[in-house]
Amino acid sequence: MIATVGTPHRFRTKRQFWPYCGLAVVTRSSADYKIVAGQIVKAQKVATRGLNRNYNPGLKPVFKSAALTALRYEECQAYYQRLVAGGTRPELARVSVARKLAAVALALWQRQEEYAAQKFCATA
Repeated sequence: MIATVGTPHRFRTKRQFWPYCGLAVVTRSSADYKIVAGQIVKAQKVATRGLNRNYNPGLKPVFKSAALTALRYEECQAYYQRLVAGGTRPELARVSVARKLAAVALALWQRQEEYAAQKFCATA
């Protein structure tokens, strides 16, 4: 990760880091408008969603596999179980865990701190 990213200060927030890692959710639409009663009307719902396609291909598998490994530990398992219990599909919950790990890694790297499980649980 360090060799790929270079410096953590390239990203001000985790929301800027997620697309670089391929973990940002994007909305795609090919039909923003529809014709109703002869008038052009903006469509209400954009249906197609997924992860962004323009990303660094080395980082996405790092964080997704780290999420699978982290689910063995109590802190991440509790976060994952809360998401699934709340109605999130398991595969999306795993992506959320990967995002959480990316955000924690970026924050620790920027602040030059050591990992503390209590902080992970507090922000979960």
